Amino acid sequence: MASLKDKTCIVGVGESEYSSQAKRRLQKTGMQLVMEAVTAAIADAGLNSKDIDGIIPTGRGTAFPAEAVAANLGTVMKYSAIIQMGGGSACCGIQTAASVVAGGGANFVVLYYGGSGFSGLRSGRSEGRPVAERPGGNRAFEWPYGWMTYPQRYATICRRHMHEYGTTIDHLAAIAVATRKHACLNDKAYFRKPMTVEEHHNSRMIADPYHLLDCCLESDGVAAVIVGSAESARSLKKPPVHISGIATGYPEFADSLVTRPAFTSFGVRHAAPRAFAMAQLTPADIQVAEIYDCFTFNMLCQLEDVGFCKKGEGGPFVEGGRIELGGELPCNTHGGLLSQAHIGGMNHVVELVKQLRGEAGAAQVKDAHVGLVTSYGLEQLGSLAILTS
Repeated sequence: MASLKDKTCIVGVGESEYSSQAKRRLQKTGMQLVMEAVTAAIADAGLNSKDIDGIIPTGRGTAFPAEAVAANLGTVMKYSAIIQMGGGSACCGIQTAASVVAGGGANFVVLYYGGSGFSGLRSGRSEGRPVAERPGGNRAFEWPYGWMTYPQRYATICRRHMHEYGTTIDHLAAIAVATRKHACLNDKAYFRKPMTVEEHHNSRMIADPYHLLDCCLESDGVAAVIVGSAESARSLKKPPVHISGIATGYPEFADSLVTRPAFTSFGVRHAAPRAFAMAQLTPADIQVAEIYDCFTFNMLCQLEDVGFCKKGEGGPFVEGGRIELGGELPCNTHGGLLSQAHIGGMNHVVELVKQLRGEAGAAQVKDAHVGLVTSYGLEQLGSLAILTS
C-alpha cells in the first residue's frame, strides 16, 4: 500500500442537482442524477465519455449498476466493482480505484454515490422497491429492545462519551453552528440560514442527547469523482490532486456495537496511522478537513480518532471557532451532511478537491494544499484519504 503514494490523482469531480428548500423532492430518477454527476465529472476533467474504462458504484449508488452507466456513456469497461460500506464507501471506493489504476487495471475510474435519498427512501422504500424488513445477525437481538434507528444507536455512543469525558450539548452545538456557517456560503447547500446555539438546543429531541439539528439531512442528489494516474493527470484540464495517503479501518468485533470493549472509538483510528505513514505527513500538516458528519458527535469522535486531539478532548477542541473558516482546522467547508446535503460523504471528497484546487469560492481556505477527508459507516467502519496539490 505504501507504493500508492502520489501514484494516482483525482482528476475530475461532478455533482448533480441536490435537494434544496425550494426543491426538497427532485423530480428526477436516481439514474438521471447519477448521469448528471458522472458527465459533470468527465467534463471537469476534460475527458471524453469513452475515456472512462472503470466504473465503481458506491454506497447508495450501487442501486445504479456500472453496466447501465457504461451503456449511457457509450464506453467499454475494463473494470467494475461495487463498494457497499454505507457511509464508509466513498474513501473505500477511492482506495480501490487508486489500487486498480496504479496496477494498470484501468486508466480512468469514475465513482459515484447517491440517488433519491429523500424521495426514494421515504417510508422504508428505495427507488420504489421495499428494503429488508427483518434484521439479521446481531441486530436480531437489538431490535426487539427498541435499538433500531441510527439516531438511537449513535445517541447511545454519544451519551457514553459524555459520561466518560464530560462532553456536553454545547460541544455538539459548536459543530452544528460551524457547519451551518459554512453552508451559508454554498449555493448548493440545503440550509442557507445561520444557526445559533440556542436554536440548536431548542430543536426537538430525536434520541437523547441528539436534537434535530444534531442529525444529518436526507437528500436527493449524486456526487462523482474520477481517479486517474498521476502521469495522465499532468495533461488534463484541471490541476491534479494527488492521493497521497489512504486507508480503511474496522473496529474490534466489526459486526456489532454491543460486543465491543469500547463504544467511543471508531475504525478510523486504525486507518489514520497507516494513511499518515503512507503520505509521510502528520495531523499537524492538515490545512482543511472534511469529516463525515452523519451526527455531530460522529464528527467530534473522528477528530479524536484521526489524531487532531487526544481521546476525550474533542469537545474543547471544537470550541472557540477552531473548526470554522479562519480557525486552526477548518472543517466541512461546504456544510457537510448536516447542512449541505447527505450524499454519502462523496460530496465531502468533491469539496476537498475544490479546496485544494483553489475553487471553493467564498469558503476557500487560503493556500490550502494538504487536506483530509473521512468516510464512516457500517458499524463504525472508517476510511480516510489524505489529498495534496
